Amino acid sequence: MNRTTKAHLAVLAANFIFGAGYAVVKTITPEFIAPFALNVVRVLSSLLLFWLLFLMKPGKAGFERKHLSRFLLCALTGVAINQLFFIKGLSLTTAIHSSLLSLGTPIFITIIAAWLLKEKLTINKVAGLALGIGGATMLILMKDNSATGKDMLLGDVMIIINAVSYASYLVLVRPLMEHYKPVHVLRWIFTFGTFMILPFGLEQFIDTNWAAFGTSQWIALTFVALFVTFFAYLFNVYGLSVIGSSATGSYIYTQPVFAAIIAMVFMGEHFTITKALAAICIFSGVYLVNLRKRNV
Repeated sequence: MNRTTKAHLAVLAANFIFGAGYAVVKTITPEFIAPFALNVVRVLSSLLLFWLLFLMKPGKAGFERKHLSRFLLCALTGVAINQLFFIKGLSLTTAIHSSLLSLGTPIFITIIAAWLLKEKLTINKVAGLALGIGGATMLILMKDNSATGKDMLLGDVMIIINAVSYASYLVLVRPLMEHYKPVHVLRWIFTFGTFMILPFGLEQFIDTNWAAFGTSQWIALTFVALFVTFFAYLFNVYGLSVIGSSATGSYIYTQPVFAAIIAMVFMGEHFTITKALAAICIFSGVYLVNLRKRNV
């Protein structure tokens, strides 16, 4: 198996993990562990593993002082706001809603890049933005009687904030990737991000009733902490280094498919006609937003 094939398989695996994570998270939060406490588990586990990687293969540990503010911004958008709103929002809405709304990340990247990087908004991009926002609005306004969604509106809004924050991170992190290795960037982003998340989740983490966890809950927690937060990031970074950002980013479209199948089979969620129409709008919007890039 050549390196390119391995990279494609790694990125596909990462997006399967992300897709499965929507349903797995809902099996343990908020019933067994509070959302912010789960975030503490995620960042502490990843922080430990990223620094263990450094000890196994030592290299340049620090970074230039002029990049400190950008590292802090990336930690705020890529770890703190992103993860806090994702887990909390997912605990309130459904896995299918969350995965479809998160698919809007490329659309938000276009808006933020146009604002921060002064990238030109073409007719295709404007049409794509309209379709994507329309699809997201359909999801937010629709009624869903699924038992897995306790406060659909608030949860959906939080997932959108999560997507906007992650999109901001993807734009802000680009210059850092030009100066440092991807794993080095992730190590410091998670280091700073951990200190941002602890004030919100430490009390919930301490109050967690670990004795109530059964085997299935421990397996779910391990999957979220190790695979969704650590290995999926590493797999994506490997894909970026071998097949580039465009090919790696295109695999995000598989996440809602994996998430919907797993949520319907294991969580009893339903994929309705309205959800299908909203998905078509979002997919079409993402396609139009990226159409120019695909033709270059």
